[in-house]
Amino acid sequence: MTGLRERKKQATRIALREAALRLAIEHGPANVRVDDIAEAAGVSPRTYNNYFSSREEAIVAAVTADRENRIAAAVAERLPDTRLAEAIIDAITEQYTDPDEQSRDALLLITTNPGLRTAFLDAPAALEDPLQEVIATRVGDQQTARVLAASVAAAVRVALEQWTQPAGNGLVVVSGSLPDLLRRTLEPLTPALDAAEA
Repeated sequence: MTGLRERKKQATRIALREAALRLAIEHGPANVRVDDIAEAAGVSPRTYNNYFSSREEAIVAAVTADRENRIAAAVAERLPDTRLAEAIIDAITEQYTDPDEQSRDALLLITTNPGLRTAFLDAPAALEDPLQEVIATRVGDQQTARVLAASVAAAVRVALEQWTQPAGNGLVVVSGSLPDLLRRTLEPLTPALDAAEA
C-alpha cells in the first residue's frame, strides 16, 4: 500500500504535468515558464524542480503519463502464462494505441516543437528500470535483464523517431500506425528474449 507521502508526491507530479500541458496548449510551449507551471499547480518553482528538469519534460510527462510503469505492470500480469517477448510487445503496443483527443492535441504540440520532440524521443529511456525488474523475475539474471530492457527502450525510441520523422519541409507529420511500427521494431528482439527465458 502506498503511503501518504508517496500519494502526495504523485498528486504533485500529476498536477505539474497537467498544468504544463494545459498552459502549453493554451499559450504555446515557448510562452510557458516554469514559474507559470508551478503557480498553476499550486507549488513553488523549487518544488517544480524536484520533479522535472525542464518545461519540455513536464509537458511530455503529461502525454506519457507513467506509461513505463503501466507497461511493466502489464508485462508482469501476463507472465508466466505468456512468452516474455509476446508479453512485452503486446504491453508496449497497447500502451501506444491511438490517443484520446487531448492527447492528439498534445501530440501535435510535441511534433511541431523541436524541444518537445526531443523530450518525447527521450521518454522511452524511463522504461528501462521498471521493465528490467519484471524481466529479471522471469530470467533470473540482472545483467541480462538490464541489457534486454535497454534494448526494448531503444527499439521503442527508434519506432518513435520513425513515426515523427520530419518531412522535407521540416514539418513533422505522423503517419501510419504507431502500434504496427512498434511491433516491427521490437520483433528483432524476440530471439534474444526467447533465449533469455529458455
